[in-house]
Amino acid sequence: MLEQLLREFYQGSKLAAARIITMVENDTPAGREILRKLYPKGGRAYIVGMTGPAGSGKSTLTNSLVKLMRQQNYRVGVVAVDPTSPFTGGALLGDRVRMGDLALDPGVFIRSMGTRGDLGGLSWAARDALTVLDAFGCDYLIAETVGTGQSQVDVATVADTVIMVTVPGLGDDIQAAKAGIMEIGNIFVVNKADRGDADQVVRFLQATLELGSRDAGWQPPVIKTIAWQGTGVEEVLKAILAHRRFLEQAGLLAGLRQARMKEEVMRRVERMILDRLNNGIQTGAVLSRVYARELDPWTAAEKMLQSMLCSKQE
Repeated sequence: MLEQLLREFYQGSKLAAARIITMVENDTPAGREILRKLYPKGGRAYIVGMTGPAGSGKSTLTNSLVKLMRQQNYRVGVVAVDPTSPFTGGALLGDRVRMGDLALDPGVFIRSMGTRGDLGGLSWAARDALTVLDAFGCDYLIAETVGTGQSQVDVATVADTVIMVTVPGLGDDIQAAKAGIMEIGNIFVVNKADRGDADQVVRFLQATLELGSRDAGWQPPVIKTIAWQGTGVEEVLKAILAHRRFLEQAGLLAGLRQARMKEEVMRRVERMILDRLNNGIQTGAVLSRVYARELDPWTAAEKMLQSMLCSKQE
């Protein structure tokens, strides 16, 4: 069954790709096996991260950007993350509505999914979906995050180029100045520039960027857009292509991707260790001694880790 599904996937079946992403999203054994098979087939797609506060028009900008990419005959995949309900675990998945006009384009694949409680703006399922679409033969992948707070900078761990989207009137001069947010952006977009004082936001961003330390040779542009009209979107695409050329010509792209892969592997190791410890037979007994103040947390951690390392489980 898996072999047939993979054959259809390699033949370009969007239905097969959707089924595989569902398996991956549900973290099934079959999904993990497929990821292992697909990983060697990837590494060609260029990943663009789209992030910014809720209401900044990220999905509208993504929609307009994908249309321009298709005009240049690029195959494009979009993974859009929507907020997950803390009560039901469900998500609105509104990007399927906003990008519905692209759904029938054979050169575009769009997948929306929830955060599943991830606080970094990009879930593990979204990361794995990008791996699937990379192997699917997409030229460009757009990872759109749920929104940006001070801690929601995970998009920088998957994207080659990060676009930070903001709008006038949301207090984003304060939001943008938060530690971590300005550092991850390679391109800054002031969307909905037809309302509010967009020029003031542009000046603030430019001044802030001049004060910060950036990669030598690349000064992040600040671009005004009205995404629903398509105004300024061509400049955004030009900036993406320019940043890609900069990374490639400076010899930085390979190193950037190697650093990201190392971080991803280490994060997965941490996740596996936590899962193993949470499911460990002795975990409850050790924690009970900590609760009773018979054992300190540091010694307890050492005992649990040692128990896991000595386990015969793989």
